[in-house]
Amino acid sequence: MAVDALQARVDELESRLAWQDQTIDELNTAIAEQAMAITRLEDQLKLMSQRLKSVSEGQGGATTAGHEPPPHY
Repeated sequence: MAVDALQARVDELESRLAWQDQTIDELNTAIAEQAMAITRLEDQLKLMSQRLKSVSEGQGGATTAGHEPPPHY
């Protein structure tokens, strides 16, 4: 009877280990996907920042463009 109890414990531990291995693999995949998404977002942010800077410089640094009265006033 003790052998059956030990075998049941070993089976339970093996089952838990398999489940934990699967969970770890899924979490690793999710983390890798998130890291790639973060890298893409950082690249997009840099690009948008550069574009905004070039647009601001092209307007003479005026940040209130469109809010100035027309020249005939």
